[in-house]
Amino acid sequence: MDHRLTSLVVRHTHRVPVASSGVTPGQSVAAARQLDSALMSAGFKLSAELLERLAGLPEAAVVETGRRTLDTVREMVGDHVRHNTYFRDFPAGVPDTEDFWLSCIAEALADEATRAGTLDQLSEGVVDLLTLPSYGRYQHTYEDMLAAHDELIEAAGDRVTVLHAGGTPDSEVTALYLALAGSVTPLGEEHLADLRTLAGVCAEGPQPAEIPVRENRAIVNAARLKAGRPLLLDTVTDVLRLACALSDGDVTLREPTRFVRLSRPARRALLTGLDAVVGASPGKLADVAAYAERWKRLGERLHPHEYPRLAHAAAVFAVARGERRVPSLEGRVEELLARGEVAGAAQLLASAPGRLYRALDRLLRTASDEAERDAVVAAARRTAGQVSGRVLLSVREHLHNRCGASDRQRVFVNRAGGAWVAADDRPRLPETGRAALVAALDAETARRLPDPGHLLIEPGMLDVALPLSGRAAASGFGVLPRGSVSRVEGELLRFFVYWRQTRRDTDYDLSALMLSAEYKTLSWLSWTALAAVEGEHSGDVTEAPDGASEFINLRLGAVQGAYIVPQVNVFSGEDFETVEESFFGFMLRDAEQRGLPFEPRTVRLKSELRGPGRVALPLAFARDADGRWYAKWLHVYLKGSPSANRVEANRVTVSTLLRGAMAHESLTVGHLVDLLGDRASSVTLWDGTTPPPHPVTFLGLTRPEGLHPDSRVYTPENLRDMIPA
Repeated sequence: MDHRLTSLVVRHTHRVPVASSGVTPGQSVAAARQLDSALMSAGFKLSAELLERLAGLPEAAVVETGRRTLDTVREMVGDHVRHNTYFRDFPAGVPDTEDFWLSCIAEALADEATRAGTLDQLSEGVVDLLTLPSYGRYQHTYEDMLAAHDELIEAAGDRVTVLHAGGTPDSEVTALYLALAGSVTPLGEEHLADLRTLAGVCAEGPQPAEIPVRENRAIVNAARLKAGRPLLLDTVTDVLRLACALSDGDVTLREPTRFVRLSRPARRALLTGLDAVVGASPGKLADVAAYAERWKRLGERLHPHEYPRLAHAAAVFAVARGERRVPSLEGRVEELLARGEVAGAAQLLASAPGRLYRALDRLLRTASDEAERDAVVAAARRTAGQVSGRVLLSVREHLHNRCGASDRQRVFVNRAGGAWVAADDRPRLPETGRAALVAALDAETARRLPDPGHLLIEPGMLDVALPLSGRAAASGFGVLPRGSVSRVEGELLRFFVYWRQTRRDTDYDLSALMLSAEYKTLSWLSWTALAAVEGEHSGDVTEAPDGASEFINLRLGAVQGAYIVPQVNVFSGEDFETVEESFFGFMLRDAEQRGLPFEPRTVRLKSELRGPGRVALPLAFARDADGRWYAKWLHVYLKGSPSANRVEANRVTVSTLLRGAMAHESLTVGHLVDLLGDRASSVTLWDGTTPPPHPVTFLGLTRPEGLHPDSRVYTPENLRDMIPA
């Protein structure tokens, strides 16, 4: 089997596929233990079962499995690249910022090649740091940096992530394909790419009973088309998404796709499917107008005039060209609302329950009296059973956040992670209507949840936000959905960013902003402020042809403020979506631990930086009333400036966004636990000891060893499976 596929299994499930044949107990014990030791250097280890099963394989198989697994987990935590620092001895030896700049100028004056230019700049009163030969470029090799640091001192708080035994490679790949394809929530870009890979090899095998997410369906349909399997189409937009998938375009339809030339069999399949959809339900032509321009471009590739018998398919392109008018549901709703007929609009929207639920806020605050509000609530109750669980929970979260103060800030985040802030000037929702809807949503959600049996819960899991969209979290390791809250246990907090440019010099700047409880700026660490009482910056690197890293070391006990906001600014060059590779993360250490600036087993988070804008805000840290720190996950990007983005210039925007983000309360795993509680045979908070010997439903940040094999396990890697269909 392709090694890429088994690596996907390890990354998504923390399981290592193991062949079931040819096992001889204990024949490769030494090789398996060597692998376990190598994994521990990266913060991973083999479960007892996996160690035993690997020990029964031929030594060559253990070595090959170990090589692939070690490569995979190292990349998961960012240990696949060399992390050098500008200041070799970081966090020791970091100079005062102005002293450092003066030393760079002195070195430039001592260099005959740069003396004249530097003198000219000094005579004008301004020196461009980037023209100084010793600024922004590594002055030592990676090996020099290694030699300057002691080995990491082990600590009880170092991260250990257990890898569990999986089934055969074929069975694990199939199970992962079914899980991704059948997901009830949209996947992030990386998971969509993984689904594309898996669908290509699994098209002939078992298929999900249902593929509710349209983007997933498009990718699966592309694989089915190539394999000669029947297509899964029930809307005209399904066909448009499929055409995007065949053109390696954006199946989310967020960005336009340049359609490629399609083969005659592919054109016939798309037009035949389109004809069948419209023939079965002509009213679906109303969906064409939303993407009229794209339909016109697709028509140029499909040549519908060559298939005169497919008249229903031809009607789609007639609507797109404006030759045929089909009233849309949205247009009819707007006409009713313009006449003040809120109850009529709710009744009409009931024919499309998902759209009704997305319009509930507007309908409730537009209603002129109690009777109209009752009609809206009645329509929602009547159609609740036809709405996806993801929409139910999304509306529930929205309604929860509509009961606060009227002077709140609204934080808007688009599907790509771009964020902006605006004042919430909407009228407050009538409490009777809001409360009635909340009760109806909770009742419907609870009805769909399975009986959990014995519920075993790791306490830290309760504050994890429900992944109502895969785009609410970046891909990476230890990443939680936007809005999640997690405890931070440690004395030293160390941020890191790594980037490698594609074509031109690129300068990313890692910074950390410290704010008061009132969101006022207290201080920051960045390339303009290398050292402070709170910590140190590793130094500014201004180009990354072979990759570059920057670090910030923070002593949490010395931080005076209530909030710490790490950020990555694009100062110049390629943005986050253009650069070859970029990721952010943080480590936690004890005060006495030595070691390299980057130590993989102290990494708690590694988050890919792939989003719009030129300022990335992965998460923020806040101090509670007891002085303990916790992280709140943001996963957002600010537009920023075309160049020279700096923490000093965007601190007001960051402060405003953080205020709104901290006020917003996401729906968490704890909400589902509350709904499940009455149906569980028992509920136990797991204290990290040996789990019970019987099957349980386990909710936790990582899967523990010793769970009964028939247990249902939910961790952040598969938390989307908790969302009811």
